[in-house]
Amino acid sequence: MARKTTSLTNTEVDKAKPREKEYNLSDGEGLMLRVKPTGSKLWLFNYTRPFTKKRANISFGTYPELSLANARKKRTEARELLAEDIDPKEHRDEQTRNSVRANSNTLKHVFLLQLEVKKTEVSADHAHDILRSFELHLLPKLGSTPIGKLDAPTVIDVLKPIAAKSPETVKRLCHRMNEVMIYALNTGLADHNPLSGIKHAFEKPIKKHMPTISPEQLPTLMKTLTTASISLTTRCLIEWQLHTMVRPSEAAGARWDEIDTESALWVIPAERMKMKEQHIVPLTPQTMALLDVIRPSNNRSPYVFAGARNINKPTNSSTANVALKRMGYHKELVAHGLRSLASTILNNKGINGDLIEACLAHKGKDEVRNAYNKADYLELRREVMKEWSAHIEKAAEGNLSLGSK
Repeated sequence: MARKTTSLTNTEVDKAKPREKEYNLSDGEGLMLRVKPTGSKLWLFNYTRPFTKKRANISFGTYPELSLANARKKRTEARELLAEDIDPKEHRDEQTRNSVRANSNTLKHVFLLQLEVKKTEVSADHAHDILRSFELHLLPKLGSTPIGKLDAPTVIDVLKPIAAKSPETVKRLCHRMNEVMIYALNTGLADHNPLSGIKHAFEKPIKKHMPTISPEQLPTLMKTLTTASISLTTRCLIEWQLHTMVRPSEAAGARWDEIDTESALWVIPAERMKMKEQHIVPLTPQTMALLDVIRPSNNRSPYVFAGARNINKPTNSSTANVALKRMGYHKELVAHGLRSLASTILNNKGINGDLIEACLAHKGKDEVRNAYNKADYLELRREVMKEWSAHIEKAAEGNLSLGSK
């Protein structure tokens, strides 16, 4: 017949005195209080480990921090685990490891991991823009929060003051936060995404296009560019971007080794393109003439448009924007708007829309069509570029453009 153990009372636990050697007071069903010579009292649970059938102890905590009643609750929980063949000590250790891992995977940590992956898909400028947006708006208040403890109300509260000033910024931040959460889900750093619908907490921003001028204003722009108090490099940069229809950062970062003068092609590597795909720009006589103009000034630099202070670095991607602002085009035209101007004029000429999109390095959703465009449109695009350069030269009245052939 099994020996019956009398349960402990609160008084017995409280009055238990230290002895020369440590001893145990049993409460039954594996729970015991170990009293040490120092006077400290420790709750232990003695059990048979599943599968190995070896005896083991697990510590629940010290008395009086852990009361008799709470120690019994822990005993019940441990016995329930054992009934499922789960070792309570191994279970607790795993929970501790998971907790440590979860608390170390903060938003900042996971975001930086995700950004390294994102950098393989976007341009360096775009990646920097993502980093700055997090540093300015999200990381100061949320950076140290474990990714698994983020919730929609908390993030929305952080975004609300920004929404009042810039709905477009909040739209981007909602999208970028969800990209981080999706990364966390796919890498096992989170088990759900509570932020999937946060964009619906804010008004949808009114879509604003990049400021640009009308086709009729192109002659005035070319005349203003001729008389503007700007450097030769900056003027050539603006005309280069206008003729080639590339993005500001792609134009500013142009390298001499990207240009094949014999084939009249400018091959922009994938890492410098927004969509991370190589883009080939057919060069017209006018753009080749621009290279002849700028080469004597920047032939010692690896960059076509060298920086003013350091020729081993390209001019800043915002150089054209600053110049246009000084030329009187503030809020009327930005460098990126030159692409819209080209698109409008070429569409008005009735040129095939797919060709124009290919010239602009826009990528559609149809992958098969994208592959066809990339493989087959080069010579057709060369004709479009010639048409566009001729239009610019005519608008400049021939002698006003540095790229006049």
